[in-house]
Amino acid sequence: MIRLLRRLVIAPAVVALTGLLWVTLPLWVIGAAALSPVVPGRLRPLRILWVAIVYLTCEAVLLVVLFGLWLASGCGWRLRSAYFEGIHYDLVQGTMWVFFREARRVLRLRIETEGPAPDAHPGRPILVCCRHAGPGDSFVLIHTLMAWYAREPRVVLKDTLAWDPAIDVILNRVPARFITPNPAEGERLEEQITALATGLDENDAFVIFPEGGNFTPQRRQRAIERLRRLGMERMAARAERMIHVVAPRPGGFLAALDAAPDADVVLVAHTGLDHLVTVGDIWRELPMDKRIVMRWWQVPRAEIPAGREERIDWLFGWWERIDSWIQQNRPEELTPGRFRRRR
Repeated sequence: MIRLLRRLVIAPAVVALTGLLWVTLPLWVIGAAALSPVVPGRLRPLRILWVAIVYLTCEAVLLVVLFGLWLASGCGWRLRSAYFEGIHYDLVQGTMWVFFREARRVLRLRIETEGPAPDAHPGRPILVCCRHAGPGDSFVLIHTLMAWYAREPRVVLKDTLAWDPAIDVILNRVPARFITPNPAEGERLEEQITALATGLDENDAFVIFPEGGNFTPQRRQRAIERLRRLGMERMAARAERMIHVVAPRPGGFLAALDAAPDADVVLVAHTGLDHLVTVGDIWRELPMDKRIVMRWWQVPRAEIPAGREERIDWLFGWWERIDSWIQQNRPEELTPGRFRRRR
């Protein structure tokens, strides 16, 4: 029922809203321009308005094309075939390229990566574990994997992101899972992750966010309290020393490791996309005029412990390293003379 609501009500509403927005665009531009002198940040309302318009336009065009693909596949009959799956990956990559190119230009962002080069994992699938700090990091990570690393991601995301109609449609047509992080359903979730991580080939990347949700101080504290309730006092003490991340929930990651025995592990940290959850967060904290860094670490399969407890300890150790890296690499403000657009 909820899926029907998203498909039959929200998706058409997004397309209609985008059309209305373009028709009334002069009024929005005048209003944003009037606000710009009194709002902190250089032309902040105008820049956010344009990024929002580009996002909604990409979303609306994508929904129309996705509906056309549904018709072309025989009203969904062949949507799960390799041919249509490849079309959907290409469509996502092209749409994200357009959006990120414009967002980086307008918001004046420089996004850089550090770590292994795109050819560091030739012929091997990878398991990608990323720190989670808002929906922005999900988009940037998937864009990077597809555009720079030539990977087809299989991603595990919270079910709240399914309320975005384009994300809902696409991720139900390619290998992906929407999940609800719930300790009471941990075993069933691990089974879903096992199914998704099984059969990875040389250009696949299985993506998981072990924290189970965006970083907030409240979620960090709840994770610490949960470890204490489970009698894991040593892990709780380690989690208390990490101030920029939430203690990872290892179950899903361990299930993916077992399901993909040939995959290397890549860990990803980033700065600058924290707390972008609500519209208010985006208005207050959307990164502008900044240098954002994504740090990648490659761990060959042979270096990953074999035992369950050893793997949990290993994962916590990496999360401590990520927390330390975040502390040392806060977002850097760009001055006009230092900014250069990068490909």
